[in-house]
Amino acid sequence: MRIAFLLLLLAVSPFAFAQDERLFVAKPLTPEKSFTSGIEGPACDAAGNIYAVNFEKQQTIGKTTPAGKSEIFVELPGKSTGNGIVFDKKGMMYVADYVEHNVLRIDPKTKKIEIFANEPKMNQPNDLAIAPDGTLLASDPAWAKGTGQLWRIDTAGKVTRLATDMGTTNGIDVSPDGKTLYVNESVQRNVWVFPIQADGTLGEKKLLKKFPDFGFDGMRCDADGNLYITRHGKGTVVKMSPQGEILQEVDVLGKNPTNLCFGGPDGKTVYVTEEQHRRLVSFRVDRPGLAWQRWQESESK
Repeated sequence: MRIAFLLLLLAVSPFAFAQDERLFVAKPLTPEKSFTSGIEGPACDAAGNIYAVNFEKQQTIGKTTPAGKSEIFVELPGKSTGNGIVFDKKGMMYVADYVEHNVLRIDPKTKKIEIFANEPKMNQPNDLAIAPDGTLLASDPAWAKGTGQLWRIDTAGKVTRLATDMGTTNGIDVSPDGKTLYVNESVQRNVWVFPIQADGTLGEKKLLKKFPDFGFDGMRCDADGNLYITRHGKGTVVKMSPQGEILQEVDVLGKNPTNLCFGGPDGKTVYVTEEQHRRLVSFRVDRPGLAWQRWQESESK
């Protein structure tokens, strides 16, 4: 009886409430200026390590432990420079190489780097998303023109243009069921929704939400399909429902967050790349990320 009472007391103690209060509160993970101003990515592997581009110098990919210790993971060849990163279910890493119009594939075990897809008609592949079947989707802005397009890269590396005549396409992700593509436009401040057809093409886009100010960059889904979007220039990350309702807004301790991913032991830690201070920051959330959930599914098979 005494043990049961003590457990109940712990459950309602101020410490328990303090734990809840720490949700959606950012803290630095790496030192300032540990990355270049090109800090982007990021993505977590199955072990929870965070990978982000341009650690210490351009054309690198850095590997950061959940404790915040970083090192250069690989250096990219030639003029290749990374931006968005995703992993497939087998653990292979894919990197948008915006300088050479490539999507690179890297084997984390051997660190072998290869060109998975190349398309000269790309402006500069920017961010990547991955569907449940392993198909990659890439945003492709033309910043000088204020326009953008979207690409599909199948599991064999075949590249197909999905959409043109868009604004500055940037953040991109696929819903948990694989039936919806979300894309934001940085300059126009729109978040669009596309139905993904059975043949991989996109249906007619619909406006999910238009923001009145500041820009966008990266975007990722949690396991419930909520969108986390970096507000470049405002210094926040917003959590938005699939219906376009703003649920939370988090100050990420720097005005220029570029991208984000989910990780941690339970998938409920968000890692954000932040350009102003050139570092990673993190904050805890209430639901795990979609990418983390897919890691659990692949590990259980």
